[in-house]
Amino acid sequence: MPSDLYAVADFCLIPMGTGESSVAEYIAECQRVLEKSGLVFKVHGYGTNLEGPWSEVSQAIHDCHAAVHAKGAPRVATDIRIGTRVDRDTPVGDGNDHKVKRVEEILARDRAAAS
Repeated sequence: MPSDLYAVADFCLIPMGTGESSVAEYIAECQRVLEKSGLVFKVHGYGTNLEGPWSEVSQAIHDCHAAVHAKGAPRVATDIRIGTRVDRDTPVGDGNDHKVKRVEEILARDRAAAS
């Protein structure tokens, strides 16, 4: 087993106590951190998909917290889901895309069978 598991994560970072109704500036700061990390990530409406070696994914989320605090948020809460697998190799950057593609293929097959 590899010493550093390949992790596919979904996290939702929530700045708190900012006194603002929008947190977009804080989330943009986190995205700047992720861009510098070199990890594969994709922002969605209520969070971010992030993948890479476990230690680097964890460090990137830590760095997002630090950056959002530095921007002025006194509190930050984060919900994190992380998946790993060791039964097959996951090509770098293919963790989330493969999952979505597989579900789309099944649904397409169902639609084709119903036609």
